[in-house]
Amino acid sequence: MALSTSQAFQAELRADLKLAYRNKSALFNPLMFFIMVAVLFAFGVGPESTVLSTLAPGVIWVAALLSSLLALDHLFREDYENGSLEQLILSPHSSSALILAKIVVHWLVTGLPLILISPFIAMMMQLPGQAYGVMLLSLLLGTPALSLIGAVGVGLTAGIKRSGLLLSLLVIPLFIPVLIFGASAVQASTVGLPASGQLYLLAAFSIMSLLFTPFATSAAIKISLN
Repeated sequence: MALSTSQAFQAELRADLKLAYRNKSALFNPLMFFIMVAVLFAFGVGPESTVLSTLAPGVIWVAALLSSLLALDHLFREDYENGSLEQLILSPHSSSALILAKIVVHWLVTGLPLILISPFIAMMMQLPGQAYGVMLLSLLLGTPALSLIGAVGVGLTAGIKRSGLLLSLLVIPLFIPVLIFGASAVQASTVGLPASGQLYLLAAFSIMSLLFTPFATSAAIKISLN
């Protein structure tokens, strides 16, 4: 009996999650990178609490962006090398739905752990306590957009070896609005200002990315495979 698109999505999600958690480096490398960037920055700036707390929103968001970018190159790499990416595109099911499953796994493996560890980084960076909730919410709303937008760049460079630099040049400019509004939301909350506007924009970025990038990524992969 043929699977429906939703069943194929769930099957792809489960299979990719199993593969991701077997590959420990895919799980821990972005997380360790996130921690190392924050720790090294804290050591470089020094123990002055005022300076650290002022810079913390930007540092946390830049570290999260770079960690997400670090993991992007592996999003479709193994699938391209073993030929399963071509089979995914030729599948009778919606290729955009199957690609979305892979992007969701990427976020679960890279974005979600960063969100969970971010309060400890914020504590180390001496971020004011009233900003913790906004920081977590901004990362929760913004990091899916990083995975979704980044997937388009990965699709375009899937057939290129050592494409890390090219991928960075493609996606970092698209990440900048998410970075600006994410850091701005946390910064506003540190001084007692409302951050709802920035959070709404982050949610809008993620929703718009969710609606359009799976189709764009599917088209990009088809270009790479031809």
